[in-house]
Amino acid sequence: MSEFLNARWELPNTWQWVGIGEIADVIGGGTPSTLNAGNFGGDIPWITPADMSAHIGKTIAKGARLISAKGLEGSGARWLPKGAVLFSSRAPIGYVAIASQPVTTNQGFKSFVPAKGCDSDYLYYWLTSAKPLAEKLASGTTFLEISGAKAALIPFPVAPAAEQTRIVEKLEELLSDLDAGVAELKAAQKKLGQYRQSLLKAAVEGALTADWRAAQRDGRKGKAASTESGAALLARILSERRSRWEARQLAKFRDQGKAPPKDWQAKYPAPVAPDTTGLPELPLGWVWASVEQVASDERYSLSIGPFGSNLKVPDYREEGVPLVFVRNIRSGKYGGVHTKYVTPDKADDLRAHSIAAGDVLITKMGEPPGDADVYPDGEPLAVITADCIKVRCWSGLMLPHFLKSVINSYIGQRQIEPMTQGVAQKKVSLGRFSSLAVPVPSFAEQIEVMKMVAAADNDALVLENAIEQSLKQSAAQRKNILQAAFSGQLVPQDPADEPASALLARIRAERATRETSAGRGRGKKGVSA
Repeated sequence: MSEFLNARWELPNTWQWVGIGEIADVIGGGTPSTLNAGNFGGDIPWITPADMSAHIGKTIAKGARLISAKGLEGSGARWLPKGAVLFSSRAPIGYVAIASQPVTTNQGFKSFVPAKGCDSDYLYYWLTSAKPLAEKLASGTTFLEISGAKAALIPFPVAPAAEQTRIVEKLEELLSDLDAGVAELKAAQKKLGQYRQSLLKAAVEGALTADWRAAQRDGRKGKAASTESGAALLARILSERRSRWEARQLAKFRDQGKAPPKDWQAKYPAPVAPDTTGLPELPLGWVWASVEQVASDERYSLSIGPFGSNLKVPDYREEGVPLVFVRNIRSGKYGGVHTKYVTPDKADDLRAHSIAAGDVLITKMGEPPGDADVYPDGEPLAVITADCIKVRCWSGLMLPHFLKSVINSYIGQRQIEPMTQGVAQKKVSLGRFSSLAVPVPSFAEQIEVMKMVAAADNDALVLENAIEQSLKQSAAQRKNILQAAFSGQLVPQDPADEPASALLARIRAERATRETSAGRGRGKKGVSA
């Protein structure tokens, strides 16, 4: 523990650094067997890190599920008393809340039951700022996790009990206004997200360009150019696709010196047509197509990242041909942020998974899968990794950015959700994704749609950046307040306060007595403290 404590800042003379385990019992959790339905649906509150991900507020009373007494007895879950401080120890590390009533948790927590004289609120506020310290103690390959023994070593600045109370009072005074401002910013951020979804909905359903279509019909903008409808465009491309396949087959027969067999044209692998059940009615001239129908007929135009041993960590290099990961697609960050590469020879081996500017990239895993982006102009040839999907659109049929908009809209997401399978990791297969239905307007209208979306999105981006900057400023302000609190600078010290050393001595003595007392009840379940 000394390596952590020695790196900590100087405290007032009446304070003392300890590991949290010296002032609190560290209690883990467990999950009842899901094979027995009787383990769930009882009256015992049971909390998981997933319950904490969207939780707002300092206290928590229950999670999404309840467990039964039988489930509690047959698992590693244990009762935690009111006032216990819940701390998620994996997936992810650092969610914090105070139990407002007796609760239990799954194994994703190392919770702390503070000793008398150590304020739960004081411990809560410390843990909200101590995530970096906790992560230094974590280990694991699949995901980082803190064991109970390591959680006990998390450094903790013990202030005199009376000063803890004053610090908490001052923190709640200062942070209440700050948190209210953050809540308003996040509400604005949510509304902005809703606006963007509304924009995409209007774009892919044709509402955004309704006036443009009317102008094209009545010639209000001069003599209207002859515009091929989406339905006619798709029909033409599908016919061209078949003709190109037939030409390739005939060339193959000629090269082999063979005459075309009887009914050879019947073997044409027609791209799957979309299932449009439950999808909205499209404007006149628009038509539904599948992703496979709008994809180019070039080889590898519709593909996923390399599987298994085709690309392994030992293949990674510090320079060469960049690799694109799921995180790149979600963040929309490519140029200048590539961290892993493969050699040109390896990239050639993986040419089925290569991508170029204009390719639409989709995440095939996640919570949920289905985030889409377009690999931008100016980026070099790259290779997608596992759990990514690539679509290269048929030129002149579907704009890549229009397809991206459809996938990211409610039309795409509502179709992807039932396609998703898996327990540990939810994924959508390439086969299922290929059948996803996309609306096809005229190519001219696609261009107009994306002009309108880009203009509106630029305005939204300005606002989004302003919100993000304000949130960063608020986070920095909160960090400064907490730092002042836990370095003894937020409230004045009172010489009359009992020093932390006396508090710690009393806690140690009480623990020693408890540990030697008969009937201590160590490990008993079903009894709330």
